[in-house]
Amino acid sequence: PTPSFFVPQAILLVHWLLTTWGCIVFQGPYAWTNFPILALGVWAVAQRDSVDAISMFLGGLVATIFLDVIYIGIFYPRSNFSDTVRFSAGMAILNLILKPISCFFVYHMYRERGGELLVHVGSLGPSEERSSYQPIDSSEVPADPESKAHVTRGY
Repeated sequence: PTPSFFVPQAILLVHWLLTTWGCIVFQGPYAWTNFPILALGVWAVAQRDSVDAISMFLGGLVATIFLDVIYIGIFYPRSNFSDTVRFSAGMAILNLILKPISCFFVYHMYRERGGELLVHVGSLGPSEERSSYQPIDSSEVPADPESKAHVTRGY
C-alpha cells in the first residue's frame, strides 16, 4: 500500500481522538457536529472512488471549522481550570488547528478522484461539447450556412 492509502485513515483517527477528548468539556453541539462529519469520512474511506463521499467530507470539515470556533468561543470555561478541563479544551483547540491541514489533504484526494471545484465560465461543459463529427444516420441538417449556398438546383 502507498502512503496516500493511509492518509484518510490517519486524518480520521487523529480527528476522532481529538474530538473525543474535546467532548469532555465541549459536549452537546460540539459532538453533534463533529461525529457525523467523521462518519462521512468513514464513508469516503470505504468508497475510494466516490467523489460525492469525499466532497461531503471536505464540505463538512470546512463547516466544522467555523462551527468549532463558535462553540469554543461560547462554551470555553471561564473558571474551574482543572487539569481535565485544560486537557479537553486544549485537544478541542488542537483539533480546530489541524482541520485546515486536513482540508488540504482531503481536497487533494477529492481532485485525485476526479472532482472539480471551480467551474470555468464561458467554457462548454461535457453535455455542450461541439464537434464536427456527424453520424451518417443523422437526420439533422448541418448548421453551416455556407454549405447551403453551394447547393445547385437543376430546373
